[in-house]
Amino acid sequence: MSRVVITGMGALTPIGNSVAEFEDGLAASKVGFNPISHFDATETGITLAGELSNFDPLKRLGKRDLRRMDAFTQYAMYATAEAIEQAGIDGTNTVPEDMGVIYGSGIGGLTTIQEQVIKMANKGPQRVSPMFVPTAISNMASGNMAIRYNAKNICTTIVTACASGTNAIGEAFRQIKEGRAEVMLTGGSEASVNEIGIAGFASLSTLSTATDPKKASLPFDKNRLGFVMGEGAGTLVLESLEHAQARNAEILGEIVGYGATADAYHITSPDPAGTQAARAMQLAIDEAGVTPADVQYVNAHGTATMGNDSAESKAINTVFGTDSDVLVSSTKSMTGHLLGAAGAIEAVATMGAIRSGQLPENVGVTKQDPECNVNLVSAKNRDTQAEYAISNSFGFGGHNAVLAFRKWAE
Repeated sequence: MSRVVITGMGALTPIGNSVAEFEDGLAASKVGFNPISHFDATETGITLAGELSNFDPLKRLGKRDLRRMDAFTQYAMYATAEAIEQAGIDGTNTVPEDMGVIYGSGIGGLTTIQEQVIKMANKGPQRVSPMFVPTAISNMASGNMAIRYNAKNICTTIVTACASGTNAIGEAFRQIKEGRAEVMLTGGSEASVNEIGIAGFASLSTLSTATDPKKASLPFDKNRLGFVMGEGAGTLVLESLEHAQARNAEILGEIVGYGATADAYHITSPDPAGTQAARAMQLAIDEAGVTPADVQYVNAHGTATMGNDSAESKAINTVFGTDSDVLVSSTKSMTGHLLGAAGAIEAVATMGAIRSGQLPENVGVTKQDPECNVNLVSAKNRDTQAEYAISNSFGFGGHNAVLAFRKWAE
């Protein structure tokens, strides 16, 4: 069994278009919500979203690429380019057959689907673009990565709703740990701030109707209203320790555990008892070879929906105890919910917290819900050195995924 280390990270988020900008935004407790600009959202009843700001894909992608990619693939490729650059992976130090891709997206090319269905309805089926299918399908982020970086090991896509990014990273971790690959490109991407995406989630009554960005996403607060839709991508370059050391790569951190379970309860609601969410956390911690008492930080799924936050709090208490010192925060209070990309950017956030010794605050809480009895990160306790941390992601359909991270040490 190989140790699995992180040698590159990339992030494209509502509070920063690089890992450095993202981490600076987290440190400043920056809230990345603004009135929706991608379309006229008036009739949806939703005002705010976590859109990307000043994003220029041409900094990393060519014009020809853009014509052949939905926004979710553009985001994925942009974040991956940053991660590859940091890791220093290229054809001189990595055998193509030793490098694979496992990437996640909850929905895939939703903007392309929306546009082409409207075109078909208005102008007829003959006007549908020949690039519709290869642009819209969810595996095209993974496929384009493999083509660009000559990755000839496994290339696949994980679609487990809001757990997609975390499941993708976990499965990539497994590929290396069990000796089937030396390098993996992994993470998640989502581009669902469009009319059908906002309208669909609004009809489920899961989106925040707030008009004040500071009061829009309030994980664990008694007055939480739902989540704010975000967009973007996060990518990690994972390597076996031996491969990273052989090429003298800088090691950013280590993934030491992964837990995945199913609620088998409901298509959208989590199990209120949080039983299987707790088991996923425990599985990740067990694989890390530590106890819950060794974990200093939980990056919570924390969607700011009533059902999720209370169920997740119960799950955390099941694993860590109601009198635990473990600190908890949801970075969705700043970024919004990136659906299939959420776990990916939150993996970057968790790793950044371990490296910097500064945990991201749970922004916006003024009255913590008694049903969410966890120790939230605030300005008073955020300066905490964490050797071990976990990151939770839970998706529609009852998908639970948890990653355990460790601060790098020989």
